[in-house]
Amino acid sequence: MSAHQNRYETAVARYFEAWNADGAEALAKAVAAAWAVDGGYTDPLADVRGHDAIAAVIAGAHEQFPGFVFRPAGPVDGHHDIARFGWELVNPTDGSAPVAGSDVITLTEDARIRTVSGFLDRVPAAD
Repeated sequence: MSAHQNRYETAVARYFEAWNADGAEALAKAVAAAWAVDGGYTDPLADVRGHDAIAAVIAGAHEQFPGFVFRPAGPVDGHHDIARFGWELVNPTDGSAPVAGSDVITLTEDARIRTVSGFLDRVPAAD
């Protein structure tokens, strides 16, 4: 694995640690480890900057899908300071993944996330 690929893999691993953090304190710590202080997160449902706002988006997803976990869907691909990867939101009880998407991240020099541009590829039907 090249040094660049390892950098992307490390950043994405921290990203998933944040999305799967359990509890407010663990979430705050994981977001701080993954994102730059002025980092941002944008997807069709959110456009926020800063650790507190990112943690709030993640907490909201946990409220909407309690007990679910985010997992990678396929390999991480990257070049320069940009990486992309797919993900799924999985119900550990039955293995179903009602939500899936793909994200593109930009990284700082120290491999923390500067920005996330998220895309929702699969979402549950509205009731």
